[in-house]
Amino acid sequence: MATELHHLSDYDAQSVPDASNMCFGIVVAEWNPEITDALLDGAVKTLEKHGTLPENIHIKTVPGSFELIYGAQQMTKNDGFDAVIILGSVIRGETPHFDYICEGVTYGIAHLNATQNIPVIYGLLTTDDLQQAKDRSGGRLGNKGDECAIDAIKMAKF
Repeated sequence: MATELHHLSDYDAQSVPDASNMCFGIVVAEWNPEITDALLDGAVKTLEKHGTLPENIHIKTVPGSFELIYGAQQMTKNDGFDAVIILGSVIRGETPHFDYICEGVTYGIAHLNATQNIPVIYGLLTTDDLQQAKDRSGGRLGNKGDECAIDAIKMAKF
């Protein structure tokens, strides 16, 4: 469903399992920090809202979105995580770099989901401009970080 038709922060709280006994890893890109910091804030607040203890939320940073793959892979090796969330933001520029990064990260995270024993939640914003990224990181369309946290809880329970 297009984000324009679905507010990223809207969900049925009754459908979310209790996360008080869950532990999560979050890998967040340092590139576009105005956006990724907001995504991280949304994810952490939503995990805590559903019972995750702050000490059970482990955050690591990587320089850019492409490095999210390696960071997530390293976190999947930790036996203590119930799910890993990746958070990044790629904004289209004047070169094909956007396409390569978006495709590479998408493939890498899909591969981890197919080969690892815990879910890796895809929280990479791929937008045409900064305003679209702002709209999806706490702006008028909600926060993708919230949605990723809910997905992580539900998939950990899966």
